[in-house]
Amino acid sequence: MNNLRNRVQLIGNLGQDPEIKNLENGKKVVNFTIATKDSYKNNDGQKVEETTWHNIVAWNGLAELASKYLKKGREVAIDGRLVYRTYEDKKGVTRYVTEIVLNEMLFLGPQPKNGGEKEE
Repeated sequence: MNNLRNRVQLIGNLGQDPEIKNLENGKKVVNFTIATKDSYKNNDGQKVEETTWHNIVAWNGLAELASKYLKKGREVAIDGRLVYRTYEDKKGVTRYVTEIVLNEMLFLGPQPKNGGEKEE
């Protein structure tokens, strides 16, 4: 049961193309968002669809794969863990961030037309 602690699994569509960053310490990181949809019937019996956005962070090898093969709109299945952090913005206001740190991903849906390579 240990592997069930702090585990998140989602299937959704990318909100933007991931962009890889090379950090000074030699590590690579990529950030992107995915949208998941849920639907339910309200009190009037009408179907309501809700979209929830999730912030995803991938490091090193997974960052490279995400950067190479994921594009805006592509469907992906992710497995990761929740991380909460805070920071102070330029105005001194404390901001709270919830992210999913990627452990695994599975590419779903059609491959991008250009084979996943970014166009320059």
